[in-house]
Amino acid sequence: MLTRRTLVGGIAAAPLATALSRSPAAAQEAGPVRIGSKNFTEQLILGEMYAQLLEQAGIPVELSLNLGGTAVAHAALVGGDISLYPEYTGTALTEVLETPIESVQATPVADGASIDQLVYDIVREDYAAEFDLVWLDQVPFNNTQALAVKRAFAEEREIATISELAVIAGELTIVAPSDFIDRADGLEGLQAFYGMEFGEVLGVEPGIRYQALEEDQAEVVLAFGTDGQVAGLDLVLLEDDEGLWPPYHVAPVVRQDALDAYPELAETLNAVAPLLTDEAMAALNWQVDGPEGLEPDEVSRAFLEANGLLS
Repeated sequence: MLTRRTLVGGIAAAPLATALSRSPAAAQEAGPVRIGSKNFTEQLILGEMYAQLLEQAGIPVELSLNLGGTAVAHAALVGGDISLYPEYTGTALTEVLETPIESVQATPVADGASIDQLVYDIVREDYAAEFDLVWLDQVPFNNTQALAVKRAFAEEREIATISELAVIAGELTIVAPSDFIDRADGLEGLQAFYGMEFGEVLGVEPGIRYQALEEDQAEVVLAFGTDGQVAGLDLVLLEDDEGLWPPYHVAPVVRQDALDAYPELAETLNAVAPLLTDEAMAALNWQVDGPEGLEPDEVSRAFLEANGLLS
């Protein structure tokens, strides 16, 4: 039986050189592909999915999941501590490249194109030029940021949009991941686009956001479009009527040296991309975060097997 090892809390938690190879074969001369992820359920599932696909293709892998937030994961990738991790187009645009969403919104979109494709093209080209990193195919699901409230609260206050929430925000507490507080597309963006200031901001680890909402420690939670809790807890996603948030489609971001060492890597990981719709990803997340409480590797393996990508 293979022993599993996952890094928690960032690169400093343990040297990546100690991560355990999951391939039973001897590592090729190029060394294993080191797969990282951020520190929430969807990222863990995707990291496991990438590892399982590469293993089946005969590519040796090491798992270094649960690294932390975007800054930690991106630094690990640029520094060569990991070979790839799943990233979101909107996060790459606003947090890594620090491109104002207003400038993207002002960019003409070609006939038949979409803002989703425009953002993907921008981050793909800029990552290649600035970091020598390659974006593989983006998935259909859009894990956009959103504000969510309990359905009873939305009905009682008669709110359906963020603009309507902004009117009463001073009375409310929002719970969000700690890094949301300082991000340009976080509280700063809500202030700039909506003039919104909450009465209190509760910064927590991503995994306990919904617990705080359920326990009435907050009225508003920062949600993501594919969070299983939105449907599972019957929450209402408020419309981003001023267009603060860009699309957030995920894709593996890979070091060029890993692609050079394993030319089949891109095709192997791209095979799963079309299958990851909003509905599919939300269901996978809920299998882990909901009452079933399954492990990310179980969920990813079952999904790949059901879709004929894993035997």
